[in-house]
Amino acid sequence: MKHEERIPDQQTTRRSFLAAATLALPSFPAIARPGTCDVPAQDKPLHHPIIDCHTHFYDPARPAGVPWPSKDDKVLYRRVLPEHFKALAGPLGVTGTVVVEASPWVEDNQWVLDLGKDDPFIVGLVGHLKPGAEEFGKHLKRFAKNPLFRGIRINSGDLSKGLEHDSFTDDLKRLTDNDLELDVNGGPDMPNVVARLARRLPDLRVVINHVANVRIDGKDVPAEWLEGMQAAAKNGRVFCKVSALVEGATPRQDKAPAELEFYVPVLDAVWDAFGEDRLIYGSNWPVSERFASYAAVLGIVREYFQAKGNAAAEKFFWRNSMAAYQWARR
Repeated sequence: MKHEERIPDQQTTRRSFLAAATLALPSFPAIARPGTCDVPAQDKPLHHPIIDCHTHFYDPARPAGVPWPSKDDKVLYRRVLPEHFKALAGPLGVTGTVVVEASPWVEDNQWVLDLGKDDPFIVGLVGHLKPGAEEFGKHLKRFAKNPLFRGIRINSGDLSKGLEHDSFTDDLKRLTDNDLELDVNGGPDMPNVVARLARRLPDLRVVINHVANVRIDGKDVPAEWLEGMQAAAKNGRVFCKVSALVEGATPRQDKAPAELEFYVPVLDAVWDAFGEDRLIYGSNWPVSERFASYAAVLGIVREYFQAKGNAAAEKFFWRNSMAAYQWARR
């Protein structure tokens, strides 16, 4: 793929730049069938990019180590770098990723940005900064200069408390001023907090992580979670990341079901609430490896959204991510 200049001409607005980048996208080959992978075979291969909007990269071999995961984590405590993910996901048709920074260390934001400097596979970073903290504005100004920095993630508990303080909401307004978004992670009560935020700051783009970590058991979804998702979805700038499905289906260290039917109640609920324009694909890799292979994670949503038609699948797997994160293909 031809590399394009990261920063558009100053006379070009970001919106027009993204539109031009979209029109200039090359044709992508069909995704190879999973073959022996533990994914149901699909009748029709996808013919568009797949952007995984939730991966984590880290390297415990660095001199300073890592704050997460812990050394006693036998699954996750290892080097997890772009080349490892590309080797795994590339053959399944994944063409890029938005990285979500789990580390609270400020300089780890720069570490990921450096990884993506010469690697167009990394299309964006959701960083880790603390709104309301004294140096938030300084840090945001620094990182926002890099077009790969697309927003930050916070926990719903911090968001709920922060909404009571003007300094916190003022910092969130800085995200809008810099054309950045906010990822929110939390439990099934989180969508109600996002709904409060959306009423307070209606212009802020917000991405609910992991379908709000609802418990998935193959049965009807919890009423409180559904009401919260519907409330959050009333704002057209609130998106839902369909990620961590296998984690939600697996309370223990067992393998998650790979059959689509088990996840349909949750998928139908978010489809009805957010529609085809505000659902985004994410895997939560490598955490997802505790419960299922990457092929299984992708296969579940691939089967569901492919049945919605090629246009809907294309939106889910990459177009909606551009709307939410405003990343620009390089």
